[in-house]
Amino acid sequence: MQNQKSRYDIIASYYSQHFEEVRGYVGSRLQYSEATDDIVQTIFERLLTMDKMITEVTLPCLVYTVARNLLCDYWRHHHMVEEFEHKLRQRQMVDEDMRMRNEVETVYSVHEIEEFLERGIARMADKEQRLYRLHIYGGKKVSEISSELGLSYKTVENRLCIARKEVRGYLRRLLI
Repeated sequence: MQNQKSRYDIIASYYSQHFEEVRGYVGSRLQYSEATDDIVQTIFERLLTMDKMITEVTLPCLVYTVARNLLCDYWRHHHMVEEFEHKLRQRQMVDEDMRMRNEVETVYSVHEIEEFLERGIARMADKEQRLYRLHIYGGKKVSEISSELGLSYKTVENRLCIARKEVRGYLRRLLI
């Protein structure tokens, strides 16, 4: 019991003499956030509940070891919370995007969207129209269209790219 009391006295004495020093150490690593005082308090709580032998010589090293470990735990937790919030925000954006798509689908019927698509295709040059129709309605791949029309693969690919951009731009202007 005497040993226990003297241990508490050593910790209490160190706390009163070095509180600001420990607070400064922790605060400098946390940019003096709200968690600074909580971590300093936790350091001394852990010291009081430790089963290890604590003396005036070992206490300063022990204080800073416990502080370093708590700071590592704090930053690890902080990183995990940020990562979780980032994933949550991404999921909310995906959910919002799906909700917006569903709203568009309920506003326009499939028939109306097909009409808009046909109007967009009609605005293209004849070459692009033909390629786009073979690709979209015919379900043909670039290589199949290339061999069927006797054009190079790259030519078909480039013209399809132009056609897609034109249709996307038209639909975007029309629907939004």
